Amino acid sequence: MPRFRDLHISTKFNLIMSVFLIVLLLATAFMTYHRQQTLILRVAVDDARSFARQIIETRDYMSSVVRGEPEKNYSLVPQVVATQVAKRITSGSKYYVRQVSLRYRNPENRPDDYETSQLQIFASKDGGETYRVIKVRGQEAFRYMLPMVAEKSCLECHGDYDSAPSFVKERFPRGHYSYGYKVGEVIGAVSVTIPMADLYRQIGINVALELLYRAVIFIIIILVLGALIRRTVINPVALVSATLSRVTRTGRFDERIPQKSNDELGQLVGAFNAMMEELEHKSLQQQESEERYRGMIEMAHSAIVTFMEDGKIIIANQEAERLFGLSRQELLGERMYGFLEDGTEMEKGVQKFLREGHGGGVGKTTFHRFRNRRGNSTSVEIALSVSRAANKTLFTAILREVSRA
Repeated sequence: MPRFRDLHISTKFNLIMSVFLIVLLLATAFMTYHRQQTLILRVAVDDARSFARQIIETRDYMSSVVRGEPEKNYSLVPQVVATQVAKRITSGSKYYVRQVSLRYRNPENRPDDYETSQLQIFASKDGGETYRVIKVRGQEAFRYMLPMVAEKSCLECHGDYDSAPSFVKERFPRGHYSYGYKVGEVIGAVSVTIPMADLYRQIGINVALELLYRAVIFIIIILVLGALIRRTVINPVALVSATLSRVTRTGRFDERIPQKSNDELGQLVGAFNAMMEELEHKSLQQQESEERYRGMIEMAHSAIVTFMEDGKIIIANQEAERLFGLSRQELLGERMYGFLEDGTEMEKGVQKFLREGHGGGVGKTTFHRFRNRRGNSTSVEIALSVSRAANKTLFTAILREVSRA
């Protein structure tokens, strides 16, 4: 599997943009979830407060207008009316609303553990509404409570036993804990319960819709941004890279890239074109120089060869073909040192020159015993010179026969 740094720039760009999109969506999902959670809880609190106040207002209103009707119809007792109203307005909804009291008369109004603790807090100090998320039988639930305070009209049924209506006395005997309230005392509370699963379900729907909406926007932005970056950055860089690879492969310096801008990439393209023009000019000069050099060595009456540091011959003239006993094609790549009986000494001299910059017979004429591929042996004098090309050291030897064996 290729490493990231070895991938094409377009592939890197696609991977980076994909990772950026994923991170952006995850961050958006996280923030959206928390924002939706806060919003849903705020809505739940507002709705629960509205239900609780309606029930309290209903109870207070009934207490103020009802006189002797409850003696004939118990369903008109203000507390009973408020309870029935609560059931009706929350019927079919996710809200469960009821009235609770520490000194209840209706068993349905008996508080659970959470409601009991909150009622005790309400009774011990002045306090307003309270709400929180708690666990009920292993399930999370939103709980809201709003205290109810005894008013003067409430004491007709919840004050002294002696002053209570007869229908109340018949149901609740003297000494029942539901008597004895005073004006301003907390008589109970409205309790609202909402399963958090319902709220979470709504949060999930809202988050999914918002994420879908944002994802579409992000993708459109990234596609547009990606297209612009590809057109203005990646494609020009890829074109320069492809052109350089083609020049390296073919050795042709006549390649040019259209310069469409004057920004940094445009300047890069301009510099590339200028470099290609310079290289083309130098290549033509080098070709001309090589052709002139070859023409000169072909006119020479002595054998001339040019070889590299390791002795491999790269240039030879016609006289060299005769002296070495090989065609020019066969001669190229042969080691110069292999044709000399003291070739090892000559190789050591070349290596010394490479290390020290002098000596090794360079710039001097030396005598050697030479043997060609046909096995013929002769004495030659060799004039050795040095030159550099493409950061490589080249040695040129002019060989002239002294006598034939």
